[in-house]
This record gives sequence, C-alpha cells and structure tokens, in this order.
Amino acid sequence: METLFDSISNFNQPLAVRVRPRNLDEFFGQKHLIGRGRILRRMLEQEQMSSIIFWGPPGVGKTTLANIIAKQSNARFITFSAVTSGIKDVRAVMQEAEESRHFGQRTLVFIDEIHRFNKAQQDAFLPFVEKGSIILIGATTENPSFEVNSALLSRCKVFTLKQLETDDMIELLRHATEDPRAFPTKKINISDENLSKIAIYSNGDARTALNTLELAVLNSEDVDGVIDVSDDIMQELIEKKMLFYDKTGEEHYNIISALHKSMRNSDPDAAIYWMSRMLDGGEDPLYIARRLIRFASEDIGLADTRALSLTIETFQACQFLGLPECDVHLTEAVIYLSLAPKSNAVYEARMAVLKDVKDSRNEPVPLQLRNATTNLMRDIGYGEGYKYAHSYDEKTTNMQTMPDNLVGQTYYHPSKEGNELRFKERLEYLIKLRAIGQKVCVTNPSTSDNCSNDVARSIQLHHPT
Repeated sequence: METLFDSISNFNQPLAVRVRPRNLDEFFGQKHLIGRGRILRRMLEQEQMSSIIFWGPPGVGKTTLANIIAKQSNARFITFSAVTSGIKDVRAVMQEAEESRHFGQRTLVFIDEIHRFNKAQQDAFLPFVEKGSIILIGATTENPSFEVNSALLSRCKVFTLKQLETDDMIELLRHATEDPRAFPTKKINISDENLSKIAIYSNGDARTALNTLELAVLNSEDVDGVIDVSDDIMQELIEKKMLFYDKTGEEHYNIISALHKSMRNSDPDAAIYWMSRMLDGGEDPLYIARRLIRFASEDIGLADTRALSLTIETFQACQFLGLPECDVHLTEAVIYLSLAPKSNAVYEARMAVLKDVKDSRNEPVPLQLRNATTNLMRDIGYGEGYKYAHSYDEKTTNMQTMPDNLVGQTYYHPSKEGNELRFKERLEYLIKLRAIGQKVCVTNPSTSDNCSNDVARSIQLHHPT
C-alpha cells in the first residue's frame, strides 16, 4: 500500500488554489451578492463594473471574486501589495493604465488587504479612479469606514462578504473531492459527517476548510487509487476548533459589544457564550474584567449596589490567579450582572450633566457654598447663608446649591428597579420637603435658625427605610 505522498509531488499548489472557482457558477456562498438577479452578478452580466471594496473575514472569496471579475470583464489585471509597492510603483502603473484607456483597454487594479496601504498610497489611486482610468477592487478584513480614506471610499461600492454557511461549506468540500483539478486519478471517499466536522471546524473560512480536507486526504492510505478518510484521521486533525477572533481588529469590538448587550438584555447564556469566545480566542481576562466594572455602573448602577464591588473583586481575582483558573470568576460575574436588576439612571445622569457643562455658561460657585478662609473672603460674602445639613433633623435644607442658571435642573431620575426604588422614594421625599420651603427643626441649639417640626409633618410622607 502506498500513500498519496508518493504520487503528490507534482501538485505543489495548495488545494484551495487548485480548485479556485473560474466563474460565478463555481463559486460557493455569498448568494446575497452573486445569486441569480443579485447586484454583483448583474453588474458583471451587464458589464457595468465600477470600483468596489470587498469587506469580510478571511477565506470567504474576496480574492477569488476579484479574479473572476477580471476574467469576465476582459480587463488588464494588476495586483498591488501594500508591503512591496511604493508611491513610485503606483504612479508608474497608473500612468500605464491612463495610456491604455486611450486605446480602449480597461485596467483592473486589485489591492489585497487595502487597509495596509497608508494614506499617501491610497491617495495615489484617487485621481485615476475619478477619471475612470482604472477599476479599483480592494479587499479588506477591516472595517473600510475606518481603514480606507473617505475620499476613496466615497468613490467605491462596498460589498460585505459573510462567513460561509455550513451547508455552503459542505457543498464546496464535496465539489473539491470530485473536481479533477484537486486529486487527479484519485477517488476520495469521505462521509458527510466528516465533511460537516470540517465545515464547523473552519468557522466559515473556505481556505481553512480546503486545507483541512487536503491534510485529511494526504494522511489517509491510498489503496489502488481509492482514498478513504477515516474517523480517526479526522479526530486527529480536528482537536481544537479555530476561533475567529482578532484582539486588535473589528471582531474584538463586535464581540465585546455582543457581551455587553447580552448582559443588558438579562440573557446569561448568551453573555457566557460571548465572554467565552473572547477568553478562548486569547483575550486578556483583565480587559474583560474592566468592561464588567464599567457595565456594573452603566447598566445596573444603584439598582444593585453589590454589582460594582463584585466586578472589582472579579478583577482582583483575575490579577491573582490569571488564566486558566480565573475563567470561573469571570463566568460568575457575567451571570450575576446578567440577572441583576437593570438601571441606566446613573449613566443618563452623567450624560445629562456632561451636556450642560459643555453647552451652558459655567456660572461661579454660589457664595454660600464657598469656604471663607480669609478675612477678605468673609467680608465679600463667602460662606454667608450656608446651612449645615447635619444641624437639621432631616439632614437637608432649602439652601441653593446649584448655580443660578441651572436652578431647578434635574439629572438623576431613578428607576423602580431593585434597590433603586428606595433611592427614588428618598429623592421624592427630599424634593417635596424642599419645595415647601421647609425649615426642619434644628438639633444644634447653638444655631440661630431654630424652628418647629410642623412643616415636616405636613408632608405626610414617611422617611423610606
């Protein structure tokens, strides 16, 4: 018996290259763009191609689509590398494209990983895109809103490519086992179950899926030109699923957003899932812990005053233990925050204050709130009219503490969730107490502002416990 290693030496290119689709009918996935009647297929069929940017995760067909477009549009095809191409190279090729345009020859310029081109490099393409000297196709895994110059971006259509669905991936893999370009003269036997395992393992990345299939075939025995991929071989190849998580890219922010919003929606199962995606993808546990601390005040606040201290304790536990042990502490905190009563009243108060600080005149501090530390300060009224709250039974007074232009403005509007109901009742009580201009009975006999409890009693509202 021989293995395929004995006869594969003339196939040096990876399987993903050997079976690369030559036209849209051989392309798998992205039906929302290239399905019958869809926009990208129509643009190609009607020969109305314009400059475009393909945005999507690795292995979803960005480069393959660019090659198909080049073949079907009969255009001169040029590729650029952000690593090896300088401004001088760009301008030289652009000049050639301009000259070719005068002879009716279209030039299609493909830039893989366009986000790696700096601003000057991207700007060099702009005038030629504007004049129609070239059709620019950029491919990027990063959000073009942040990584592509706005002037260039405005002149390109952006197509979002998605991770391949499991069914599309299985169809692609099955096609690869039957394509004569893949394993000539060989018959590949692999079960639908194992194809499904590869599809799930690859996380929607066709390149990873095809590479895995090729490894499975290369490591299986060849018996008279028939290769049976066994369950044991598959188990060896697929021990740990590749996680699509980029700690510095957009997916980092997408998943932390999903974690935050799942906890906000009081869904502990979803929250644990997204937290685990981050943790198992290599995220720093302290980063996750810091985001939980922020969540505790932004989305729970005074509805559960334990939330903030719990998240700080979780952060400390992550510092003490690190991975892998601190994973349970993060899980515990995520579950707690998901199930805790929710209130964004603290966050809303901060945002409302921020607006007034920014948009309104910054009034001076009222004199009664200033400390008179010198005779001059006392002479001009610093501290005059100040009322010491602890001298009053209700520990509050009707003294003005807001600047003149914001008297009556309110920022904190507590909800009725959890502990915050108590704060709401207390606040309403204090507001009513002040509204009638009360003078609550003084407990300090040395104070001249003595009064009776009659006004306080007239409120008919018990102090919340």
